[in-house]
Amino acid sequence: MGFERYAMTEKKDIKSLTLCQLEKEMGKLGEKPFRARQMYDWMHRKLAASFDEMTNLSSGLREKCKENYRYISLEAVKVQESKKDGTRKFLFRLYDGNLVESVWMKYRHGNSVCISSQVGCRMGCRFCASTLDGLERNLSASEMLEQVYAVIRLTGERVSNVVVMGTGEPLDNYDNLLCFLKLLTDENGLHISQRNITVSTCGIVPGMRRLAEERLQITLALSLHAATDEKRRKLMPVAERYSVEELMDACRYYFEQTGRRITFEYSLVAGVNDTGRDAEELSAVAGTMRCHINLIPVNPIKERNYVQSDKTAVLAFKNKLEKNKINVTIRREMGRDIDGACGQLRRRHMQKDPAQEEE
Repeated sequence: MGFERYAMTEKKDIKSLTLCQLEKEMGKLGEKPFRARQMYDWMHRKLAASFDEMTNLSSGLREKCKENYRYISLEAVKVQESKKDGTRKFLFRLYDGNLVESVWMKYRHGNSVCISSQVGCRMGCRFCASTLDGLERNLSASEMLEQVYAVIRLTGERVSNVVVMGTGEPLDNYDNLLCFLKLLTDENGLHISQRNITVSTCGIVPGMRRLAEERLQITLALSLHAATDEKRRKLMPVAERYSVEELMDACRYYFEQTGRRITFEYSLVAGVNDTGRDAEELSAVAGTMRCHINLIPVNPIKERNYVQSDKTAVLAFKNKLEKNKINVTIRREMGRDIDGACGQLRRRHMQKDPAQEEE
């Protein structure tokens, strides 16, 4: 059964509800408002994996909730740990059998989780594995939240930073993304600071402008990868719809509305976008606004023949930007040996043995 038909008969997703919405739902069940606060605390602070863990709720209320609501809790099908840096990649099964990947990274300044926003992706970026099988469906707000919650339960460690940079285009799932952000930063839940959240986009201009008008304090990261329309179109199909000029206007608008500088993600591909001329073109674009550039030596995927720029080329590119007074860093790639780095996450399909994946 396809997801669209399946979704028509599914129960209401209780973990995607705000506290105010949950209070109204409890009222429909004949319960007092404080029951909603208890349940919200169980879901978003204590990170309960099921209604059954909510021990200060009556068994009768828990049964009513089971009858009326879907409770999203992700199952870890497989966990891989990098031998190089301790990064862990989690393969989670969703309630409809689909699978998503999330990555946990440990830094000196705190732990970060990179989550997916869709099952698959339809953006078609040439160097990215996530888009190879196309888009299956959007993730709900609770499915995005549960990636964070499940990682915390499984690692036993706190998370201070969340990056929406896994499989999928977040702005292609705008309403669920916004709900996720509000629940994640809610003072009644994990209350992660907006400034500790990054949302990445390949450049959907209307979504960027819409997000700017929310005036959130999150970081918006634009996957740029080329500073001219001609070269960007070769790497990213979305460039056929939105020009670099339109992108920069949207970036300036985001800064005007939020006061938050834009991060440009720039994957360096040997012989494609890593020359001195490319650096000058990028400087010309970036120099017009408040921004930071993350240089990312492109990560290998077997379906593409893109080659990572060597260290000499990467450093030369960085130096050229710095000479032009551009704020730039070379991103430290985490989890590359487990295909957990940028551009390496992909849709997985279960084999007969549920612990196996199709590579």
